[in-house]
Amino acid sequence: MLTDTSRKILGFIATFLVSIFVLGLAHSISTGFAGFWGGLPFWVISLFVLSLAVYDFWDECIRKK
Repeated sequence: MLTDTSRKILGFIATFLVSIFVLGLAHSISTGFAGFWGGLPFWVISLFVLSLAVYDFWDECIRKK
């Protein structure tokens, strides 16, 4: 079992890495062939997914149950 501090650190690192990957992918799609308007739906989906990831980090690691 992980300690509370370890869970917070690992959860933050994992959420940060997923965020960097998804935002980089969205940036690449928007500046590439699709253009801004072609990449806009992907940006909306990406921001929604990232908000779910941040909520899950908060729910599992930060919130007191």
